[in-house]
Amino acid sequence: MVTDPSQWGGRPVWAEIDLDALAHNVRLLAARAAPSKLYAVVKANAYGHGAIAVGRAALAAGASALAVVCVDEAEELRRGGVDAPILVIGYTPPADAARVVALDLRPTVASADVAEALAVAAKRRGVPVAVHLELETGLNRHGLTPDALVALATRLRAMPELRVEGLFTHFAAAEEGDQRFTRRQFDVLRDVSARLSWIPERHCAASASLLLDHEMALEVVRAGLSMYGYRPAPWCGTDADLRPVLSLRARVARVLEVERGATVGYGRTWAAARPSRVALVMCGYADGYRRSLGNRAHLLVRGRRAPVVGRVAMDMCMVDVTAVPEVRAGDVATLLGRDGEERVDADELASLADTISWEILAGITARVPRLYLRGGVVESVSTLAERVPLAPG
Repeated sequence: MVTDPSQWGGRPVWAEIDLDALAHNVRLLAARAAPSKLYAVVKANAYGHGAIAVGRAALAAGASALAVVCVDEAEELRRGGVDAPILVIGYTPPADAARVVALDLRPTVASADVAEALAVAAKRRGVPVAVHLELETGLNRHGLTPDALVALATRLRAMPELRVEGLFTHFAAAEEGDQRFTRRQFDVLRDVSARLSWIPERHCAASASLLLDHEMALEVVRAGLSMYGYRPAPWCGTDADLRPVLSLRARVARVLEVERGATVGYGRTWAAARPSRVALVMCGYADGYRRSLGNRAHLLVRGRRAPVVGRVAMDMCMVDVTAVPEVRAGDVATLLGRDGEERVDADELASLADTISWEILAGITARVPRLYLRGGVVESVSTLAERVPLAPG
């Protein structure tokens, strides 16, 4: 069994993606949303988990479609063999119209020039394009105001090359305790959808609303963070058994003995208060382990917590393992995930780095190999160089 990518010469850092946990979360969320369809959000490389493998696993577990933010992300999925519906929820420029049609995508249309470019491309290929429209209800990003959206929808309805499939909005504060603003956004969407009753799909609920309020499920829900095992806020879906999917691990490269008063790392921000043992762990901020976690975070080694000391460097970090004297070079350090009874999760790291769990997960960079596991066994590996299927056994 493969235990890490360094067995064939890679850097000794890797992410483990538990596809069983992912499938569990998707089934749980799909059941919670029923009878609404579940769209699995796999933008940003599936929040750092790997879009192709995650997309396939989510579809197999009951997702009806995938959602990305741009055409490039959708093309990666198509090249990876995904043939399910793909919604592009971000801005699509007119220049991408031919690609959208060729890849059989469902773009979000926000202007007449995009619609016309899509219609021309669709007519050339002889296939209609399903499109979605985004309603502005308070986030003030891509969407159109109610009257502008109704006018554009009416214009698109008269274009035989286009089929308006969906109407949606993005909530601005669905994970906040006070739901009054979210409720106003929802009411605007319902009011506009009543004016456009011929559009078959409406969606507004993402992870927070899906976990908090079934009324907002409508015909479609978009599951992002919750699919990867995290809640947008501690009070969202406390009854839901969400299971974190990703672990980030690295090898200890060496263990150093340092004298009392010796400093470690750039800037000399940590000094040993006693004779200490410091482990060099091969994961740094270029892998997605944030620089701001230096002198704040703990990682796990041999099932115990050990503090990160000094500044996190681009390719490595240092850990005080004085209290874990059995640590040796070659040991596995867990920067994110579980080791024995101890666990470090994305919420913990986000709090220490003054950010959110979304950024912690999505920030794990492409150079970190992804190991995809089922039943605790690695079934495939994705690296910068290639995707490597593993033979059974």
